[in-house]
Amino acid sequence: MDWLMGKSKGKPNGKKPAPEEKKLYLEPEYTKFRITDFEFKELVMLPREIDLNEWLASNTTTFFHHINLQYSTISEFCTGESCQTMAACNTQYYWYDERGKKIKCTAPQYVDFVMSSVQKLVTDEDVFPTKYGKEFPNSFESLVKKICKYLFHVLAHIYSSHFKETLALELHGHLNTLYTHFILFIREFNLVDPKETTIMDDLTEVLCSSCGSGSSSNGSGNSSAGQNHVKER
Repeated sequence: MDWLMGKSKGKPNGKKPAPEEKKLYLEPEYTKFRITDFEFKELVMLPREIDLNEWLASNTTTFFHHINLQYSTISEFCTGESCQTMAACNTQYYWYDERGKKIKCTAPQYVDFVMSSVQKLVTDEDVFPTKYGKEFPNSFESLVKKICKYLFHVLAHIYSSHFKETLALELHGHLNTLYTHFILFIREFNLVDPKETTIMDDLTEVLCSSCGSGSSSNGSGNSSAGQNHVKER
């Protein structure tokens, strides 16, 4: 499975920075929308008497399904023509196959790689066991970290390239709620390197500040300097 061996890498796209484009998803009239006012900080905490791996498995699987569903709402707009690279703000992501070969792919191809690979993992009884007495593999936490990193890439792409479509569908409240819940979860268990999520720190600060976690940016809260290269269609 190339997922287990492969990796993706984000880096500046090498193009001359375009003039700063206003990030629509940061507008107060849109960031205020949620589908619930539940305290997510409490929701992500490990409950007593619950095994950590069980908690990680349950939440990771749920986030996979929800993020996949959220992407499916705008997938008809995310095409090889409109999104010729998998990009979020000023970062471009590449997929690496099992031989370590870097693959430059369109956004829909990248998302398909992610979702197909994660689907195989979460349905593999040897990796995400569901039967009583079945042990989690020693590599389980590292696999969860990989999954969460890739799911973050998908969320970041939706915000940076398809927020207008999300608004038109009136699903921005769902997206904001999902993003807030996901970010607080990966921070609670240190599942994604903060450097990986820096490109969305401006949004994270706005959405998560009321949850007592928005200012945690590892000193890199100046991420709003990134350029948003959304193609107008």
